[in-house]
Amino acid sequence: MSLDERKEASVRAVLDSAPPPVVPAELCAEAMRRGGRALRRRRAARRLLWLLLAATVVAFVVWATMARPWVEPPSKTTPPLTGW
Repeated sequence: MSLDERKEASVRAVLDSAPPPVVPAELCAEAMRRGGRALRRRRAARRLLWLLLAATVVAFVVWATMARPWVEPPSKTTPPLTGW
């Protein structure tokens, strides 16, 4: 008999000797209610994060089209006039 088989046999003996635990009847309904609430919260948080990401992208696009950071800024001094 290997070590795994001995462990399995001892666990089976413990589980077979003890009576099944008494579970309250309303436990399933309570677990379903809490699980549903957690699922709704998670879904709302995910939607809020997607909305925040979309607003950030829109704000960046608006800023980029107004500021045009890829264009070289105009020079503040004029070049000297020569050859007149």
